[in-house]
Amino acid sequence: MGPLDQDIVAAVDLGSNSFHMVIAREVEGQPVVIDRLRERVALAEGLRPNGTLAPKVQTRALRCLERFGQRLSEVADSRCRAVGTATFRKARGAEDFHSLAEHALGREIEILGGREEARLIYLGVSHTLPGGSEKRLVIDIGGASTECIVGQRFESLLEESLAMGCVTFTRRFFPEGRLTSKAFKRARLEAELQLEPIEAAYERAGWEVAVGSSGTITAVATILEQQGWTNGSVTRAGLECLRASLIESESVDRIELQGLKADRRPVLAAGVAILEGLFRTFGIETLDASPGALREGLLYDLLGRIHQEDVRGSSVVAFGARLGIDEMQAARVMGTATALYDQVAEEWGMGSHHRDQLSWAAWLHEVGLSVSFSGFHRHGAYLLEHADLTGFSRDEQARVAALVRQHRRKLRLELLEDFSPTVAVDLERLLVLLRLGVALHRSHRQQDVPVPDARVSRSGERLTLTFEEGWLEAHPLTRVDLESECELWAQAGFELRVR
Repeated sequence: MGPLDQDIVAAVDLGSNSFHMVIAREVEGQPVVIDRLRERVALAEGLRPNGTLAPKVQTRALRCLERFGQRLSEVADSRCRAVGTATFRKARGAEDFHSLAEHALGREIEILGGREEARLIYLGVSHTLPGGSEKRLVIDIGGASTECIVGQRFESLLEESLAMGCVTFTRRFFPEGRLTSKAFKRARLEAELQLEPIEAAYERAGWEVAVGSSGTITAVATILEQQGWTNGSVTRAGLECLRASLIESESVDRIELQGLKADRRPVLAAGVAILEGLFRTFGIETLDASPGALREGLLYDLLGRIHQEDVRGSSVVAFGARLGIDEMQAARVMGTATALYDQVAEEWGMGSHHRDQLSWAAWLHEVGLSVSFSGFHRHGAYLLEHADLTGFSRDEQARVAALVRQHRRKLRLELLEDFSPTVAVDLERLLVLLRLGVALHRSHRQQDVPVPDARVSRSGERLTLTFEEGWLEAHPLTRVDLESECELWAQAGFELRVR
């Protein structure tokens, strides 16, 4: 394989109905799409009541990912993002499938939280619409979830992800492909029931235009136009005509509609019912379809990270400020921990994303104090695991939470066994540096603390710190803390030396 093209970026969206991949060339900081791939995998169809995935669906998904992986072989790791959405979030005991999926694709697959998925959808939609200052209501109906976002320009202001999608509603309300008036009513009412808790908040937020994205809405818009029921938008009257036509068909196999693609046929009725629920709840009269969606949002977010406009950094700062952290202390610990990291990263074979994880954990290591001093490291980890942090995947939050959980007191490295062996080793090494940063700034006072010279053994399992002559003797409390750290790490099988 020749050198990788450093102008190419890629995004992979592993949805609950379809898997998408988009390849783009970066031109003056903007993505210009040069290739798209889409396959209907219907991952949510294989989700069993106990949360496991049916083997047949797993096989179908893995074969698709192998094909995607071949196309991605020309794209640098740092210029590609692959994400899983609602079904990946819901799956239980699917670690083996996740691992197999990453192997088939040849890339790490991030699992997005619902609100982060919504933010990225809005980002993709907003970049494909004409500029304007009006507030937009953006709706995306996927296979297992529906995202509703209010935003302005390129910023989302209100995001929600609801557990209703065209695949899951098909299984629940239209079994065996039967299309009845009663089934449509039950599905629509269920959609309205799920929307009811957020209705008031969206009414308060206000919006001026409604926009839809992704397969269900673009498919409905195309059908309505080709049937001559609308001019290309989705309207209440158009939806009523479409519902009546589907009921008249009586079954999925008998649907005959211009503009309807074969792979959309099985889930169309459920999508229409959810759309009618959305129109009724939010008082929508007309909804326009956008070509932008999650995958385009991934591309723009990826380019932001590449060009040092990473939203995750500002998200961490905002989260800390909201919970009242001591930002001076956070900056001291982060500065020392990352300075140590910079000395040993090359020997440990670690990259910029590891440095980011360490800096985020250092900035937020005391966030649990907002709950209680007693066990605040545990409180902080819980907050980080369950918060909606803009820009973060669930995996990233879990890694930062794991570092915060063990930044003080007893070491429990067995807690890292939930991660893959490679990730666990990386986190263990980052944890050494974080704990050293915390120990060196235990006093919380603004004072000069020298960053010691750091050196790792060839095996990487020994870290030696060398301080300026006389400094440790002049700071006996810090010396005791560091000696205690050495003992704790020795018990865990890692050699830490301080001199």
